[in-house]
Amino acid sequence: MTLHVLHLDELDTVAHQLLAEGRRKTVWLFEGGMGAGKTTLIKALCRALGVVSMVQSPTFSIVNEYTTHEGKSIYHFDCYRLRNEAEALDIGIEEYFDTGAYCFIEWPENISALWPATYYQIRLTTDLDNRRTVETELIN
Repeated sequence: MTLHVLHLDELDTVAHQLLAEGRRKTVWLFEGGMGAGKTTLIKALCRALGVVSMVQSPTFSIVNEYTTHEGKSIYHFDCYRLRNEAEALDIGIEEYFDTGAYCFIEWPENISALWPATYYQIRLTTDLDNRRTVETELIN
């Protein structure tokens, strides 16, 4: 699926479309350059899922846990600062993947050997007019 986002107020609609397509996958990989909108899109997804806590980039903590109205956990990872995959293993990333909770991962290319067999891949790009393109792929 390919979606085009012209304005930030469209993100809630985009989030619902992504959740409809990717609902059977719990691990979501968000690829895109600095400033492409990965964290902003994850905030919209968390709103759509009913997260009650503040959503922010886990740049320094590597992982943030959010809770929904129903008490379900959502994990948000930022792998930008990881020097190698061993650091991801040290925080127990594979155990998070096995929880069955949504795991939203920014900068997944830094841990590519640790990706599970099935995941939802989301690529974000920005053009010169600051419009975003969201391309998705379900990986079985």
